[in-house]
Amino acid sequence: MAKWWALLLCALVAVASAKEAAPAADDPVLEARMQRIAVELRCLVCQNQTIADSHAGLADDLRREIREQLLRGATDEQVVQYMTDRYGDFIRYRPPMKGSTAVLWVGPIALLIFGLLVLALVLRRRARLSPDQFEPDDLDSESGEPAKEAR
Repeated sequence: MAKWWALLLCALVAVASAKEAAPAADDPVLEARMQRIAVELRCLVCQNQTIADSHAGLADDLRREIREQLLRGATDEQVVQYMTDRYGDFIRYRPPMKGSTAVLWVGPIALLIFGLLVLALVLRRRARLSPDQFEPDDLDSESGEPAKEAR
């Protein structure tokens, strides 16, 4: 009997904590515009999802804010600019190229070039070494067992 009460209590808690689905705009064109903008903006809580994909409370609030601004007649660019002014360039998945975001654009390319240069230098140095300068393998190549040391 106690199990049934516990099960009933768990069911009531689950029902009480359920959230109502986020209201979609009555206008499908407006909803499509909101989705197009939301895909371009990063969720500040999740940071690896757009606000269109995120289920965080802040993402819900940002989607609602986008809808309200679109209903007031703001253009897509004005909405994105409002979000950028409020949260900084970090909220944009494709931040504009300017001095403060140059590292985001140039950094990956610079790291790739640096890594390739280091690899080329290491391979060049290793190619100059004679075979006797390398350490011998610890395993016997035929049996896969440790090599017998010469004594």
